[in-house]
Amino acid sequence: MKWNKKATALTVFGMAATLTLAGCSGGTTSGGASGGSDGYKIAFVQGVAGDEFYISMQCGIQDEAEKEGATVTTQGPEKFDPTLQKPIVDAVVASQPDALLIAPTDVSAMQAPIAAAEAAGIKVVLVDTTLEDPSAAVSQISSDNEGGGAAAFKAIQDANPNGGKVLVVSVDPGISTTDARAKGFEDAVAEDSKFESVGVQYSHNEPSTAAEIVTAALQKDPDIVGIFAANLFAAEGSATGVQQAGKQGAVTIVGFDAGPAQVKALQAGTVQALVAQEPATIGSDGVKQAIAALKGEATEEKIQTGFTILTKDNIDGEGKDAVYKSSC
Repeated sequence: MKWNKKATALTVFGMAATLTLAGCSGGTTSGGASGGSDGYKIAFVQGVAGDEFYISMQCGIQDEAEKEGATVTTQGPEKFDPTLQKPIVDAVVASQPDALLIAPTDVSAMQAPIAAAEAAGIKVVLVDTTLEDPSAAVSQISSDNEGGGAAAFKAIQDANPNGGKVLVVSVDPGISTTDARAKGFEDAVAEDSKFESVGVQYSHNEPSTAAEIVTAALQKDPDIVGIFAANLFAAEGSATGVQQAGKQGAVTIVGFDAGPAQVKALQAGTVQALVAQEPATIGSDGVKQAIAALKGEATEEKIQTGFTILTKDNIDGEGKDAVYKSSC
């Protein structure tokens, strides 16, 4: 992982890996067997419907599937919740697609439903999030989330060269991506003696809870100089909490992801930096891996994609292409 400064913008590149595969033809019978002229059938189950991260991933999936002559169906729960995602997966398994691309909403609760897909002969690719035991999948594709957490700390370091206390506002324990982001951030903090972590707290995807966490934290530790918000709702609530505490301009907030709402917050100055992932690349790589598995070709067990740090200084320039899409 390396950080390359261009003016005031910080762009970070992970180890992005892709496979170039030949196109395929063939239709679908049951349980992942293909033949005929209709192409492979791919099901994409999002972590949550309507989220620009997963919409951007869907765009990458659809573009790559079209190249391969495959068809895609997309579904997702209304919340990032395994109790809502499981029945969707059960229904997908019953429909017997050739491949399932899925972002598991919990590392353990989604284990059995995804194992059932694999047992039914469906090729499984884990995109974004993963499982405690990912052996049912032919590939796992995600951002370098630990690296993203470390890069978020680097942005706070640059803004606060004298050091100080920092806080992580995450979602819930047990989500592989946000757990990794928090770990990457905390590990990076531990390597700089000028900074002290006051810990990780969980907002349960509720901006109001994140605001309460930040307000209370700033009352207890008024010398906090930086907050790493591990997702959209954590960033939204953290900004509110900083405003309620009257600490605008004194606390650097770094958020994860780069949907339109997050970009507006960046442009308004309520958030000072964003860690943008490459969801379209995750999606296209997922299709490549699924089709390779269906054709009996070798697959990559794990692929990590890159990310970009967005600031007010680069959002309208070199960082513009990293902003997520609201529709394909």
